[in-house]
Amino acid sequence: MDPVLHQLPAIYWTVPYVSSRFPGSSQVARLPSLEEGANCQLFAYEVLRHFGLNAPDLRSSELWADTQATVRVSAAQPLDLVLFNATDDAYGAHLGVWVNEGHVLHLCAEVGRPVVWEMTEFLKRQRYRVLIGIKRVVDRPQGTAD
Repeated sequence: MDPVLHQLPAIYWTVPYVSSRFPGSSQVARLPSLEEGANCQLFAYEVLRHFGLNAPDLRSSELWADTQATVRVSAAQPLDLVLFNATDDAYGAHLGVWVNEGHVLHLCAEVGRPVVWEMTEFLKRQRYRVLIGIKRVVDRPQGTAD
């Protein structure tokens, strides 16, 4: 089994998709637990934090523009962030976590819970058809991919 997915606690697989629970929202400030639900960004950041990565609480366009806490990379490694959208605009982009060769863990509005899709599944959907790019969190604990 994939090492990232194998180490993810069961609670992460039952997080409901709630679009209003995004990084910086008043709902998340009041009740930070993933049990209350999350959007794709909040979910992805919490997955990275579970693995000791210092993921910034940025909206997708801010994340894409960020050069302090993350860097753009051309080839994904486990625990990199992957951004998708209907166009090449990072504003409102969907965010997932690369877990292994060609597979992305994401909190999917369409399904209502976390799923792992192959990259080809994103291409089949208009809203995810454009791969904006890949971002890697700079602050990585020892022993994780660089």
